Amino acid sequence: MTLLQLTPDLLPTALPSGWRAHVPGPDDVPDLHALRARHEVVARGARTAGADATQAEVTGDGAGTRVHVVVRDTTGAARGWATVTDRAAGRVLVAVVVDPDLDDATGDEVAAALFAWAEAAGLALARARGLTRTQLDSGAFDADPRQQRRLVAAGYARVRRWWQMRRPVGDDDRGLRPTGPGVVVRRLRRAADGAPDERDLVASHDVLEQAFADHFNHHEETFDEFLARLRADPGHRWDHWWIAELVDGAEPAPVGVLIASASVDEQGRAVGSYVEYLGVLRTARGRGVARSLLDAVVTDAAERGRTRVALEVDADSPTGAADLYVRCGFSTSYVTQSWHRYVDVT
Repeated sequence: MTLLQLTPDLLPTALPSGWRAHVPGPDDVPDLHALRARHEVVARGARTAGADATQAEVTGDGAGTRVHVVVRDTTGAARGWATVTDRAAGRVLVAVVVDPDLDDATGDEVAAALFAWAEAAGLALARARGLTRTQLDSGAFDADPRQQRRLVAAGYARVRRWWQMRRPVGDDDRGLRPTGPGVVVRRLRRAADGAPDERDLVASHDVLEQAFADHFNHHEETFDEFLARLRADPGHRWDHWWIAELVDGAEPAPVGVLIASASVDEQGRAVGSYVEYLGVLRTARGRGVARSLLDAVVTDAAERGRTRVALEVDADSPTGAADLYVRCGFSTSYVTQSWHRYVDVT
């Protein structure tokens, strides 16, 4: 993870007359959350991110790998917001939010300035890592042609679609079903003081890195990067980690991992669970490991009184994961897109 100090020469300049850009701080969080909510309602039809997520990204634990810029108009209203995240070596996440209340011409101008700023910030991060090339990874809702048009103008190409799936949870989901033959699912081991077991953490990272090595756009992440990023999520809970082991050999062997987080409403109440990771080693696929891990998180959500479990799946995944989720009661609630651009460090 690389930190970047924003200096005045790295702030957007090609803005409408009288508008200004600055690095946001704690006082800007309510405006940024409201801006994001307006964008999501127009682009998707409903809010997606909670206020706690905005807080974490801008000033909380998640701020360490991100740089932000906010654009304000002549009245001081927040009209644009861009975030650049040092996700992994060679991969920089870019998020650009423009106020949907702006007319298209003004909105396009603000978006262009923010995407240009994001490119400069992404290149600075890549340079700090000693790289000669990096990927800028941005996205859009499938039902948001305006954002897609702005991505094209900024030089991005659409590369993937993702199904955002959800499963309702009720009292009937209490109680675990049998696992696959020779498969045991357990929670992450923890010490008496609640600290996670280091061996389980390392094993989880190893399983996930191997499981996703052949997946679309996988970039290797160090153990420290992996752990710090997950812990920065305000929904992170150590008791939302499950490890699947094969027990029909000489010793139990970790072959699958599911890591979830708590999804909270505007009042801060945990109302759902979100699957951040579900990975199974290629050598263990076909033994019911993924289904057993899904059963664990669904049962856990039901016993906590939550109403849903959600996850994201690659619409073009070669593993057949989407078919499994449908069989387990998940359905697609909306679709998102990945857009990429590659830039060289000079």
